[in-house]
Amino acid sequence: MSADRLTSQALLARMEQAGKQFARARRHIGQIIFGQEQVIDEALIALLAGGHALLVGAPGLAKTRLVASLGKVLGLAEQRIQFTPDLMPADITGSEILDEDASGSRAFRFVKGPVFCQLLMADEINRASPRTQSALLQAMQEHHVTVAGQRHDLPRPFHVLATQNPIEQEGTYPLPEAQLDRFLLEIQVPYPSREAERRLMIETTGAAEGEAEAALTATELETAQALVRQMPVGEQVVEAILRVVRSARPGPEATAEVSRLVAWGPSPRAAQALMLGARARALLQGRLSPSLDDVAALLDPVLRHRMALTFAARADGKTVADVISGLKAGLA
Repeated sequence: MSADRLTSQALLARMEQAGKQFARARRHIGQIIFGQEQVIDEALIALLAGGHALLVGAPGLAKTRLVASLGKVLGLAEQRIQFTPDLMPADITGSEILDEDASGSRAFRFVKGPVFCQLLMADEINRASPRTQSALLQAMQEHHVTVAGQRHDLPRPFHVLATQNPIEQEGTYPLPEAQLDRFLLEIQVPYPSREAERRLMIETTGAAEGEAEAALTATELETAQALVRQMPVGEQVVEAILRVVRSARPGPEATAEVSRLVAWGPSPRAAQALMLGARARALLQGRLSPSLDDVAALLDPVLRHRMALTFAARADGKTVADVISGLKAGLA
């Protein structure tokens, strides 16, 4: 039996094991967060794909609790930053302070900020000014920060799960487009169903509440993330991702309707996000390769924060969701 065949068999065995581990993680989180199965799946997909996620929804929908539960279940060292209008960049990255020893010698010492963790909860990220929001850019993309000209590496794995209130709400700032593009997925958190809200009401107002249980370690998460990148992807899926991303930008590969409605479209990061996300979704569901259904399921969370409409489109009452719906129909 060839070495390639043995390698393939070992890879399949590890993928099956990782799928079981994440299925267990999903069950554990579902015992804490009620009625948000799709939100839980998309959050796990973002982490399994090695990316960051933006959770958007009204206050009180358990966004913060979801992030805390993910940290516990996946065995990640977690930090939380409550974003407020007076938050400064140094409050995120850390700063240098002047120390004096017993002999009177003085030297600068770097004091790490809360970004030095494995899972950063950026709570209500759009409450802070754009300058402060941008302090996360380098950390999210390059996994290190630079303070006073010195590079400081972040722990691995490193993920940012940010929560955001709807932009229409008072006291919020739109996130810069460059920062939005760093989020692998934008996850919409809806109100729960009547039955889920009934269960939540009963189970969270008693003498004791459920606690999340660890299902993985940080090392096992990193191993699973490496497996996602080794998962084979069929040529049909590759071409579908390329076609749908390029047709979402105004230009020769877009329809006349998309060119009229879209001011700017998704960057190549969207294609990368779809490729990794489709693989992660397949693994989460116990499959060994992604399908077109995985691509279609992730179009909304991957594209919705990477597109902007023209003035004419907004005047006509069109939304980004309308455009993505048309792109999704073209995948069939």
